Amino acid sequence: MMTRQVLLFTRSGCHLCDEAEAILHRHGLAPQKIDVDSSPELCAKYDTCVPVVVIDGKERFRGRVNEVLLKRLLKATES
Repeated sequence: MMTRQVLLFTRSGCHLCDEAEAILHRHGLAPQKIDVDSSPELCAKYDTCVPVVVIDGKERFRGRVNEVLLKRLLKATES
């Protein structure tokens, strides 16, 4: 199985962020969580968009993780 770099931009108390993390784990991904409130730059970039999921350097989801699209993405990039 291919190892992927997964970043999850999140913030404390965000139920959508918790949901996104659970979905990523369910599909065998281990996201590195980054709190957008930890820096003014991240807060300015992602303030109203969390969660944001970046997989292998490409932003894939904002706000919600669509599980059907995630499955397709993972299958398409397996090889």
